[in-house]
Amino acid sequence: MAKRANRKAIFSRIVLKLSGESFTGTRGFGTDPEAVKYLAQQIKSVWDMGVELAVVVGGGNIIRGWQAEAAGMDRATADYAGMLGTIINALALQDELERGHGLDVRTQSAINVQQIAEPYIRRRAIRHLEKKRVVLFAAGTGNPFMTTDTAAALRAIEIDAKVLLMAKNNVDGVYASDPNVDPDAKKIEYLTHREALEKRLGVMDSTALSLCMDNDLPIIVFDLFAKGSIEKIMAGEQLGSLVAANPVLS
Repeated sequence: MAKRANRKAIFSRIVLKLSGESFTGTRGFGTDPEAVKYLAQQIKSVWDMGVELAVVVGGGNIIRGWQAEAAGMDRATADYAGMLGTIINALALQDELERGHGLDVRTQSAINVQQIAEPYIRRRAIRHLEKKRVVLFAAGTGNPFMTTDTAAALRAIEIDAKVLLMAKNNVDGVYASDPNVDPDAKKIEYLTHREALEKRLGVMDSTALSLCMDNDLPIIVFDLFAKGSIEKIMAGEQLGSLVAANPVLS
């Protein structure tokens, strides 16, 4: 078992949402071992601060349901294939966390793959967290037509996480327009869930946002690849964009 650092975090339990794209590294597709190592290092830095940490992984680096549907695949079938993609990513991350960083990890899947992952059971997930294990949630919600953003919101609410961290790739928050297209796009440091819904700012899908709003779950949108960003957020620094009922988290 790895040792924990003395530095403390302001959040006791969090859910971190990783997109499938964060696993691609410089490849642009698939799973890059170097990218997985980086993700594991960031997770370890949070664990070192004493945080109970669960991670929801996406699978867009392998297959996206809506893209496969556009190519002629049945949407429900495509979404189930996407769930399998998230399991591949979760297993790669689990292996790196265990072998590379000595952490105790449990992967829970929303679909039945008992040879390689536990079934998702809320009480068991909470117990793992209480025992200082990292929990990886795979296969989304287990339902087609539901995104992994919705899974992240749902799992965070179910396990009573204090905040949902939405990790982005080289985008340091929420912008009024796409910063990759509009060089003058204005960053929004704070907004409410309702404002994010009404303005359709791409924080996450509307189902996920509604879940967070109805259950008063704060969301922090940040750039995972900015040096030390996740540690700074855990220590209380204001980075990225906050989506919450109040501009100050207590």
